[in-house]
Amino acid sequence: MTLHGMEFESLASVSGKIVARELSAVELTEFMLNRISAVDPILGAFSTVDVAAAQIAAARSDAELAAGNWRGPLHGVPVAIKDIYADEGQPFEVGMPSRIGLIADQTATVVNRLRGAGAIIIGRVHTTEGVYGEHTAPFVAPRNPWGLDRWVGVSSSGSASAAAGGLAFATLGSDTGGSIRMPSAANGATGLKPTWGRCSRFGAFELAGTLDHVGPITRSARDAGIVLEAIAGFDPLDPTSLTSSVAGLGDRMPADLSGVRIGVDVDWALTDVSETVRASMLRALRDFEALGAQIVPLVFPDPEQINEDWFVVCGVQTALAHGEWFETHEETYGNALRELITLGRATSALEYQRVLKRRADFTGRVVRLLESVDAMFIPGLPYEAPLAKDTVQMGEQQLSEVHRYTVPFTMSQVPTITFPIGFTPEETLPVAGQLVGSPESEERLIRIASAFQHVTDHHAKHPEL
Repeated sequence: MTLHGMEFESLASVSGKIVARELSAVELTEFMLNRISAVDPILGAFSTVDVAAAQIAAARSDAELAAGNWRGPLHGVPVAIKDIYADEGQPFEVGMPSRIGLIADQTATVVNRLRGAGAIIIGRVHTTEGVYGEHTAPFVAPRNPWGLDRWVGVSSSGSASAAAGGLAFATLGSDTGGSIRMPSAANGATGLKPTWGRCSRFGAFELAGTLDHVGPITRSARDAGIVLEAIAGFDPLDPTSLTSSVAGLGDRMPADLSGVRIGVDVDWALTDVSETVRASMLRALRDFEALGAQIVPLVFPDPEQINEDWFVVCGVQTALAHGEWFETHEETYGNALRELITLGRATSALEYQRVLKRRADFTGRVVRLLESVDAMFIPGLPYEAPLAKDTVQMGEQQLSEVHRYTVPFTMSQVPTITFPIGFTPEETLPVAGQLVGSPESEERLIRIASAFQHVTDHHAKHPEL
């Protein structure tokens, strides 16, 4: 069969072809490796492509399937991982000049689980310096496949660029302040930030322990569910991981939202956003209603203070994570990460405790509110992807804008799913919506987003590369 155009098919679709023996893992992997060779020089998403390991894994996948051993819907499917997840014997540089040449001596639990589910890991994708806010030379920011001059997002930039650009059927990202959601929104991908602790953080490079969320970036909600089901679950190597199990997240879900209550704070969600975002949000709400959902008015707690407090929490925890390494290599750090760590080191214990108390109070109010509905609907970003040159050094106002719909939900640790809900009038740039749920409500969020994607095609559109 011809593979032309298959790079933009869903993970679930190519998985079905592999199971039906219409397509081999070797054929699909070679196709994707060739695709990366042709397109990644334009996008710059990958930091490392391990051709030999991918080919060996693909051949093993086909042999297992021939013997009747099917590992699940990821079996034989090429995926990529963010360069913050340790993979023994592979580079582990995390976008940091001081780590160039470092090789991992262990493997992250979620990487082991991807392989255990049969996924073919074809390479590692770029991240920002230390998983924070900027790409530091000699590392270069990936490009947005919808507009090479547009912002690609923050630390999961390579993950979203690769998924949206047809270079992998799923990628592993992470989110501390918006790094699954911002890149997904900017690149027109579907990103799932699970409940904190849903996925093990063992072997993941730490930015801020109680803010770091592990999750997938894909091209559909169903695909995100497939990946989450594979990587989630308790890990004794990470005692903070949740013990509750997940199952059926990648099942085909009905396009019927009868009885589902979707909350909206109109003032917060539709004020001070671009006209394209506003129009797309209103159209999406009509789509939800047509599917049977009830739209419920909400009043979200004012997040302004908690968005400011995020920098303190992130700064203190990042300073702890970098410890002596920062003291030894400070001169190699970029401005953004150095300033964050300096802020953390300068924060007193009393001030930090005040911030933690405010965080706990805010989290309580958010969780109680979200328990009154099945999900809350807000934008992914207040506007479509800005020009990349205007985001190199973000000022206070711009930081406030891009964090507006993300930081409240890393601070409160609740799950969200971000997905395309429209495009600019010229059909050139995607805009995104975001569903937010109460703790451990990933199945519900995936179901609602899947129903929306069943009756719309925003997620199925792809850039011409």
